[in-house]
Amino acid sequence: QVQLVESGGGLVQAGGSLRLSCAASGIIFGIRTMGWYRQAPGKRRELVAAVTSGGSINYADSVKGRFTISRDNAKNTVYLQMNSLKPEDTAVYHCNADINYSDYWGQGTQVTVSP
Repeated sequence: QVQLVESGGGLVQAGGSLRLSCAASGIIFGIRTMGWYRQAPGKRRELVAAVTSGGSINYADSVKGRFTISRDNAKNTVYLQMNSLKPEDTAVYHCNADINYSDYWGQGTQVTVSP
């Protein structure tokens, strides 16, 4: 059974930083794209950032220059470093990964940014 386990969410003041981690476990033959999505109350889930197995990276315009996604293939882990956080970044952040040609989601971690 493949699982994605996230950590690193919390409450931070505007301008602060947080680092999210997402580790994949189970029987894993290969991981293609890994990424982070977020969903704020009353809004649709949106892509924040994604990184392919080859290292290609895509960011939402709203986080470019503030967030950095990275992955450690040896640990089957993806990270999201979030700097200069804004109240509008408040959301539940979900890890997503294409593992063994199937789509998996983490349980989500809350990020709250106070003004």
